[in-house]
Amino acid sequence: MRVIACILADKPSAALSFRNRARDTLRRLIKFPESGRRIPEFPDLPYREVIVGNYRFFYRLKARTVWIVAVWHGAQLPESPKQEGGV
Repeated sequence: MRVIACILADKPSAALSFRNRARDTLRRLIKFPESGRRIPEFPDLPYREVIVGNYRFFYRLKARTVWIVAVWHGAQLPESPKQEGGV
């Protein structure tokens, strides 16, 4: 994941900590896939997000699968995700 690579270049211990927090948060989606909130910028789209540190993980549920579709730094404004045809 590019996020971890960027953090790793600056501070390896922070990269490991972030990776562990992201893994734990994303694993929680296995049992509780709707635990993330709707993306405030796009409330009408079928995407949700979980936040880990300064990063927003956008995902979509399709059948019984959680698809991570994007990761954005909280300071960035997210682009509108593709409605259909992608994940």
